Parts: sequence; structure tokens; C-alpha cells
Amino acid sequence: MNVVIDTNIWISALISQDGASREIIRLVLLGKISPQISSALFLEYEAVMKREPIQKQCFLKVPEQEELFQAFLSTCIYNEIFYLWRPNLKDVDDDFLVELAVASNSEVIITENIKDLKSNELHFDFEALTAKEFLQRRGL
Repeated sequence: MNVVIDTNIWISALISQDGASREIIRLVLLGKISPQISSALFLEYEAVMKREPIQKQCFLKVPEQEELFQAFLSTCIYNEIFYLWRPNLKDVDDDFLVELAVASNSEVIITENIKDLKSNELHFDFEALTAKEFLQRRGL
């Protein structure tokens, strides 16, 4: 199953030792779901995880974070974005998630930012679900 994992899920998994976001990353590493990535999402992951407030909350040391990040990235399928969609989201900084979901034919965007993603004017063939909702639907 192709999925787009929003940065807030990745960061939540980094700073918590358990929970739904952590379970999503575990499923990725076990090969149960196929995370899709683009240049924009990669750059956002990298920038946000290096922020000082995130570093202070993270229980992993920087080398451990990098190792986990590399393991995660090794499972991701890279997608070039050739067509830019403008779904008129409340937060235009999330447009790239929609573009990636469309380009990768993803079934789900996993995010804790559901409200903003459901406010688009264009409708596509994917769902926006929280990590908890995604796990519940998969019976996990």
C-alpha cells in the first residue's frame, strides 16, 4: 500500500517511544506499507528533525536519529513531481503532500493535520487519516 507520511508523523515517532506514529514507522521498516517521498518532503523531514526544540525532546542521540532516518529513507520510493496541483488548502505549505499522493498513486496521507488536508477544493482518490485511524482501519 502506497502512503504519504507527513512530517508530523515522522517527528512524533522520533520524540515518543511508543504510540501510533511510532507504530507507523515500525510498519514501514517491516515492509508492511510503502512510504512515498519527494524532494520537498525529504527536505522538510530533514529540516524539522534538526530543529533545536525537536532535538531537546528526542530520546535518541543524533547518530541514532540519523541511523533510523537512513533506515526509513531506504524503504521510501522516490517520486518526481511533474505536475503541480493547487488544491487550495488552508495551509498552502501542505500542497506538496497532495501532489506527492497524486503522483505516487497513494491511497492514504497519514497526518495529524487532517483538518487542513480535508479543506481542499479539488478531490482526489486518497484519504487523509491520522496514524491512529490508519492503524484502526488495518486492524492493528
